[in-house]
Amino acid sequence: MSVPGLDEPGVGGIGTLVEQEPDTVRVPTDDGDHERFAHYAPKDKIVEAMVTGTPIRALCGKVWVPSRDPQRYPVCPTCKEIYDGLPPGGDGKE
Repeated sequence: MSVPGLDEPGVGGIGTLVEQEPDTVRVPTDDGDHERFAHYAPKDKIVEAMVTGTPIRALCGKVWVPSRDPQRYPVCPTCKEIYDGLPPGGDGKE
């Protein structure tokens, strides 16, 4: 069976539509650096997040779900700087 217009070379048929991605310039960010550090956050929030899988916010602003052993990583320099600038706690453990 012949279909008018489809038997002509270069017309009709089956093909693959390839969608072109726009050219974008990737600007390097330090977002990945947060993954290389152990972050400071309230202990009770860390424990809760590990149990429930709920994301928490570190002192530096990173939001994550704690799941790795923080002792295997260096302390986030931003978290440490913020923590060192905080006044002594009122929990009696100065």
